[in-house]
Amino acid sequence: MLEDRSYMRDPMFRWNWPAFMVLMGANVVVFALQEINRAYLGFPLERYLALSHEGLRHGYLWQLFTFQFLHSGLWHLAFNLIGIYFFGRFVEDRMGRVRFLQLYFLCGTCGGLLQSLLGWPFPQHFGGQVVGASAGVYGLLTVFALLDPEGVILLFFFLPMRAKYFVAIAAAVTLFYILVPAETNIAHAAHLGGILGGVAFLHWKAILERFQPVRGLTRSRLRARELMRVPASGRASWRRPRKESASDLSATDFISREVDPILDKISKQGIHSLTPREREILEAARTKMENRNRED
Repeated sequence: MLEDRSYMRDPMFRWNWPAFMVLMGANVVVFALQEINRAYLGFPLERYLALSHEGLRHGYLWQLFTFQFLHSGLWHLAFNLIGIYFFGRFVEDRMGRVRFLQLYFLCGTCGGLLQSLLGWPFPQHFGGQVVGASAGVYGLLTVFALLDPEGVILLFFFLPMRAKYFVAIAAAVTLFYILVPAETNIAHAAHLGGILGGVAFLHWKAILERFQPVRGLTRSRLRARELMRVPASGRASWRRPRKESASDLSATDFISREVDPILDKISKQGIHSLTPREREILEAARTKMENRNRED
């Protein structure tokens, strides 16, 4: 039923938190647990949850996901939260909640995989433990730059720079330090993996949408109509039939004809992509359902 969908319920039952805010909160909570564990418990948390060459060798595949929530310090966490806020807010608004989360975790996983793959032949440079949301943030930065290349990013919080130049410089720096490893705690390979993941996500998304079959064109709707013999009336009427308005439709027909395409759009692009007319249709649908419930 229409009222069972999350975006058609009453506001008091709707979850209005954007996904990028939930991600930020999750990172803060996990970091607080890390600090509590470090101060009082002493459990080897990083051994099982941080990404490492040894961990993957022992089959700890979940590390490709869990390392994205761990951080090495407060400043490390703060910079990643800033990146999720500024880039994630834009990307989620353009792509929707589901696609945003898919992009973020795909880029984080790609970053972890690239870092781990380079750790096999070069363990002295890429074989240490990896923690942080940086790979996902670099993926968000890349998609931001690809969707809005002329957008302005404040470098060091005061120097304006076009997004397309910013991401190009970031990619060049990560590639340089992969080819010329330095004794730092920065996982440059993970950053480059996040950038590549963002590029791949957008390109594959465009290819899949281009070849996606048209929804709703099933065999049942394409069947040939049968010819029917209709008795001729005394006087022919050439007036066009009156178009059925939304108020004339039943609740079921109205949902099938007017609302379902909008719901498909929400699932693909997010509720922020709706036009004012489409929002009016959803409100009309809600009114029809309420009236039908009163009649029942």
